[in-house]
Amino acid sequence: MLKWLLTLLMIALIVPVTLQILSRYTGIIPRFIWTEEIARFCFVWIVLIGAMIAVRDDSHFTVDLLPQPKSALSKLVSRLFVHFATLVLALSFLIWGYDFGVLGSRQQSEISGLPMLAIYIAWPVAGATWTLFVIEKIIDDMSEYRLEKSRGTR
Repeated sequence: MLKWLLTLLMIALIVPVTLQILSRYTGIIPRFIWTEEIARFCFVWIVLIGAMIAVRDDSHFTVDLLPQPKSALSKLVSRLFVHFATLVLALSFLIWGYDFGVLGSRQQSEISGLPMLAIYIAWPVAGATWTLFVIEKIIDDMSEYRLEKSRGTR
């Protein structure tokens, strides 16, 4: 579902930007002033939905500061540390993003007249989905650890 939404937003970004480029350099079509605003709205959602997918699929980048853990317990501790750090960021997006959304609910964009809530709500939505996905990852990792422990794998 998120990947389809991401694809649709990419199309929604490419089409108006292409129209703007064509209108600027060819004169074949009239100039569109709303395209920049739509592109900006789409870009913010693309970035945050991409981050949602990365959290869900564990495809976000990682930085190895310490050697790879060998035991099942140290692997669990390492993964839980990353999950809790992500959870702190997700909750901050959710909490302060709500305030950001309230601010956006009282504003409209200058050119198209769209409510700014359409873009500001992206932050708390991202925070909420990251929170759900991280909780799911924590449960999965704990279950995997219990399974490895019951098999006698260390």
